[in-house]
Amino acid sequence: MVSALVTDFYELTMMQGYFLKNHNPRVVFDMFYRTNPFQGGYTVFTGLEELIDELEDFRFSEEDIEYLRGLKMFDEKFLDYLSSYHFSGDIYAFDEGMTAFPGEPLIRVETGLCDAQLIETFLLNKINFQTLIATKANRMAYATKGHGAIMEFGLRRAQGPDGGHSAARACFIGGTKVTSDTYAGKKYGIPVSGTMAHSWIMSFDNEEEAFREFASIYPNNSIFLIDTYDTLGSGIEAAIKIGLEQKEKGYKIGVRIDSGDLSYLPREIRSRLDAAGLNDAIICVSNDLNEEIVETLVSDGVPIDSWGIGTHLVTGGKQSSLNGVYKLSSRQLSDGSMEPVMKISNSFEKTTNPGRKQVYRFYDKDGSMLADLICLDEEEVEAGKNHTFYHPFSLGDFFVMKSKNYASIKPMLSLKMKNGKRFSPKRDIREIQSAVEKNMLTLHRSYKRQINPHIYKVSLSEELRNLKFNLLLKSREEEEK
Repeated sequence: MVSALVTDFYELTMMQGYFLKNHNPRVVFDMFYRTNPFQGGYTVFTGLEELIDELEDFRFSEEDIEYLRGLKMFDEKFLDYLSSYHFSGDIYAFDEGMTAFPGEPLIRVETGLCDAQLIETFLLNKINFQTLIATKANRMAYATKGHGAIMEFGLRRAQGPDGGHSAARACFIGGTKVTSDTYAGKKYGIPVSGTMAHSWIMSFDNEEEAFREFASIYPNNSIFLIDTYDTLGSGIEAAIKIGLEQKEKGYKIGVRIDSGDLSYLPREIRSRLDAAGLNDAIICVSNDLNEEIVETLVSDGVPIDSWGIGTHLVTGGKQSSLNGVYKLSSRQLSDGSMEPVMKISNSFEKTTNPGRKQVYRFYDKDGSMLADLICLDEEEVEAGKNHTFYHPFSLGDFFVMKSKNYASIKPMLSLKMKNGKRFSPKRDIREIQSAVEKNMLTLHRSYKRQINPHIYKVSLSEELRNLKFNLLLKSREEEEK
């Protein structure tokens, strides 16, 4: 069971208000985010499969009910209702691992108002964090340009164990290859890895003894940490000596450095290893790496075979959160019909898009992404026709996607949960990681630049644009009365 107390308190107070006033119409909520993190050009949508699993088990235990009763805020009839609560709504969403952009409804929740309100915080917590971290990992993987795998070593720097485990999952989906988090390895099936700390070397009389003893236990995983005392002195000398002993036995070694000049030292180490005949020895670096540092080292041709990254991966580095939100877009009226609604703000960027929506992605003949169009769900968006794309924040700015300029169209939101139960088949974490790799190949490199990326076009259809404009006019007219 997943405790339904994992929510903000005001979700419960609102939910009780709806319940006591018998105000529980069917509604539609959208989850979207406003700006790309890291000043980047995209995100990797992550967290959905876990969200579905946990919403199926989202419950209030007897202890949860007793806790709420003790707060003296809740009516007994409402507590009785909560005691048998389970999520019973429908969820439409992007596939986990899809490339996503600001303003797009990544998740559409359709259910009763009480139901939709309660899961808001839980949904945002799950999606915002994992999407942020998967995007960070993907940016770092892209920065390597295929030169070496990224190992995620972030548990000790994560925001608590839960944050560490979720980050390990998101990192793997985004592009890392292994984790140091043993529990995440068990829970998610992520390959685990780890060698030694400086304390291993310091517990022996010298580095040569420390490396030889380690190699005797782990001959297939002999990665020697060589910067405990003198990286280019006793460290590399001991590694070469034990490396040659291991080579005679048919084993390969590697060395890791966790400090110093990561441009100069790997070049010197590579030269020393090659001169000793250890051409197949690998070099792993760590030390507070981020995507800018990785990209610079790769561009400079520094001989690095793998990257151990922790802090900036699992915390998001300079950006600690994704600004994902969850907004009401449609509600049921007394006659049973659905009325589109929207939040109106003095800032047009924060005025939401009304109605039940779908997102369509346009591709060229090579399978590359061209642009996304947000439409009302009932619209027919057919291939082979011209489609008008309206700027989401400027009512008069538009362009026409002519049929000759695109080859295919894909609807992005599909049914994932029906009546509170998983509808789509569950996807393995490796399948999702593979999907990310394929999706990113369809995104032009100009959108993946670390600095000043090109802005991917996300637009509104003519029908949605007109609906939004008419609701704005209606609101202004009512204000003037």
